[in-house]
Amino acid sequence: MELVCLGLNYKTAPVEVRERFAVGNTKLGEASQNLLDMAGAPEAVVVSTCNRTEFYLAAEDAGDAVRRLENALAEKVHGHEEPFYRYDKKEAARHLCQVVSGLDSMLLGETEIFGQVKQAYQAAHAAGTTGAMLNKLFQKAFSVGKKVRTQTSIQEGSTSIGNVAVELAEKIFGHLKDSEVMVLGAGEMSRLTAQALVSRGAKSVIVANRTHDRAIELAAEMKGRAVRFDDWLEVLKNVDVVISSTGAPHTIIHKEEVESVRRARKFRPLFLIDIAVPRDIDHSVGEIEEVYLYDIDALEQLAEQAKTRRIKQIEECDKIIEAELIKLLR
Repeated sequence: MELVCLGLNYKTAPVEVRERFAVGNTKLGEASQNLLDMAGAPEAVVVSTCNRTEFYLAAEDAGDAVRRLENALAEKVHGHEEPFYRYDKKEAARHLCQVVSGLDSMLLGETEIFGQVKQAYQAAHAAGTTGAMLNKLFQKAFSVGKKVRTQTSIQEGSTSIGNVAVELAEKIFGHLKDSEVMVLGAGEMSRLTAQALVSRGAKSVIVANRTHDRAIELAAEMKGRAVRFDDWLEVLKNVDVVISSTGAPHTIIHKEEVESVRRARKFRPLFLIDIAVPRDIDHSVGEIEEVYLYDIDALEQLAEQAKTRRIKQIEECDKIIEAELIKLLR
């Protein structure tokens, strides 16, 4: 029996492609059964999250199984570049261990993926689509994921601007599940930062952009809502986090404007992330007692400090994974 993984994720496919392959939690078992039929393989597991869908197969002829699967999925890829990556044998096992450990996530070290993969495996197992090879593989991956999280500090310290912003937000609010986010400007950096906040549980996203159609587009991607750019101050009364990156040649948020809505906000903490160059938010806004203001330089400095620590942790994670793979292959 040969092991193979065919998948697509946030690195290889845009959201409009990923959503075509997304599988709801209640449909994971059924999807694994369908995978058996499509690939003509005796063992199969489908893993599906907002950032990835992966097909794990154990088959006598992995190459033939993958060809069958690619042919069955071809219609969903129509009109886009080939979004799939493929891992065989040991590389497939290593990849699954990295996924479960949070090493392949958009938010490096994230914890949610462990439970999501476990749910996918349990659904496949209950549906009768796993056998000796995939049972052993997934159980080993969960063991590796637990070791990585308990023996390293991979979950601490983010290495990108968006992820640093998320960690700062969590320090301010404790958790993000009840937080509302407003995005001013709809560029790529705004999107990535908002996406990182949503991945950690932010309740909703409101987008304001001078080109309203672009605001609608980004809001739809975040499952949020769009507002007219001129209405941002009214929205400020209710949100907890503001991400600003408008491309304006001058500051657009000033101390007196934030002061004017403090009472309506009941003086709740407000986290302002200014990733625009030149800056969107006047530095004096940070003087307000309950306001936490970070600009691009401050965030980049924090990210750089974290990057050095994180590289050492990734090396430790890889050592654990490699040692466990040797045991698995024995």
